[in-house]
Amino acid sequence: MPEGPTIVILREEAVGFEGRLVEEVSGNSRLDLQRMRGERITALCSWGKHFLIRFPTFAMRVHFMLFGSYRINERREAAPRMSLRFDDGQELNFYACSLRYIEGDLDVVYDWSGDVMADAWDPKKARRKLKARPMLLAADALLDQTIFAGVGNIIKNEVLHRIRVHPESQVGALSARKLGELITQAREYSFDFLHWKKQFVLRKHYQVHTKQICPRDGTRLSYRAKLGHFQRRAFFCETCQVFYGERLPPPEPITRGRKTISKKATKAPAKAVKKAAKKVTKKVSKKTVTKAVKPAAKRSSARRV
Repeated sequence: MPEGPTIVILREEAVGFEGRLVEEVSGNSRLDLQRMRGERITALCSWGKHFLIRFPTFAMRVHFMLFGSYRINERREAAPRMSLRFDDGQELNFYACSLRYIEGDLDVVYDWSGDVMADAWDPKKARRKLKARPMLLAADALLDQTIFAGVGNIIKNEVLHRIRVHPESQVGALSARKLGELITQAREYSFDFLHWKKQFVLRKHYQVHTKQICPRDGTRLSYRAKLGHFQRRAFFCETCQVFYGERLPPPEPITRGRKTISKKATKAPAKAVKKAAKKVTKKVSKKTVTKAVKPAAKRSSARRV
């Protein structure tokens, strides 16, 4: 999924389309794309992972989801979700993305102070939001777009490693200094990301994301395919990334018959219970058949002798 810095790059690359009149519109979106035909682009801007095309009375929001992409003055083989063409033959194409019209003033719809890459970014407001949700996991906090608009999974993993915080730490357990580091680095790493991506060296600077060994202490990194509320991949070091807070206790065990099982296990679907019952029935049936057949087998062999 393209993160905030990638959207900033798009905004910078497409700035030449500001003030231009849209002559042709096409695409496989279900929206009425022809609404933009004949309209003049007043501004191109970004908020977090949203690319915003402003027109006089409305705006088009582009969200690239997991696999979205764009092309300026060139095309992919796949059909575009939206294609804007201008009078001199130039075009702006978007693929595999989510589109939505936004009515009215964007300044009313968006809180620009929540965008980690915006000039209006307000770290004090971010701190207040985090203080109001003390049980929030550090990993979830960074991915929450209402707090850190533009931060994605790569930035999350790298920031937590940079400030030595375990992704499952609770933000309410972080010291004031450590919480400040999280807020500061969410922005600073985003600009590092932007610089490295422009130089085509972003992956060379990954410390933990998609890596196996921690460059700080040489130990093997931990990996979770799905972690936290957002269920995103996590790469982290159990040695140098400190856990803050209280770990959730395991499910309380309960006793049923001679076996002790957890409460979680008792919530098995009805189909699973029926399937297990059938297996038990089959085992019992096999034992019964075996006992009945064995004597008969002996009598049969006696007759042969």
